Amino acid sequence: MRQTKYITSGGLAFSEKKDMEKLRSYSFKGWHVSKFTFMGYTLEKGVSSDYIYSLDYRWLNDDDEEEYFEFFSSAGWSHVTSEGNIHLFRAHPGTKPIYTDRETTVEKYENSTVGMLKFAIPLVLITALVWVVAMIVSGTLKSILLVAAVILSAIVVPTVWTVITAYSNKWKVEGRRGLGNLGKTIPFLFLLIAVIILLFGVGTGATVDILTSMMIGGIALPTAIWLIMSLYHKIGGKRG
Repeated sequence: MRQTKYITSGGLAFSEKKDMEKLRSYSFKGWHVSKFTFMGYTLEKGVSSDYIYSLDYRWLNDDDEEEYFEFFSSAGWSHVTSEGNIHLFRAHPGTKPIYTDRETTVEKYENSTVGMLKFAIPLVLITALVWVVAMIVSGTLKSILLVAAVILSAIVVPTVWTVITAYSNKWKVEGRRGLGNLGKTIPFLFLLIAVIILLFGVGTGATVDILTSMMIGGIALPTAIWLIMSLYHKIGGKRG
């Protein structure tokens, strides 16, 4: 019998609460998180236990780590694993939640967005620059830049979508529900516009068509990968 298994994540910006509930349900079955994995988690087989899980987002220096984890340990939360600024903790039911009020919860989401922006802003600027140059030049250089722009766009679209969703979560906690709901609809509005341009646009040009296709692919591709990986590991789990 296998001692490890993989489960997919719904995306922490999109379904953090559902992910934590799913991890708890697996703990009941004796499967406990050992580390973050690409688009999901690796679980290890152990004794059936009832654990609740929670996340914190914070960039740590080496000097801060010991004090940081000791603080959570003293409150009953055991550190499970970390990836970048994302830290996963677990505790037994009844343990005081990591975040108990609006102020600290807002701080949590602020910490999560800071890390995303450090990656997203340079990536968006570089991608925009590559597209602009690709539309100006010609010949072999144009072809090379278009390929680079397409690859970058496929990364940029889901990245920006994640950032917008993270801000929507923060706005909702702050009580700005209208702004939060609007933030979550923006990616779908862009997707709709891209589909309309691609299907009904006249004389938009090859470059714009490629860019529009990548906007669609940037949302559809990660979703397809998530579905394929989820199905693959579910089938693998049944065979195991």
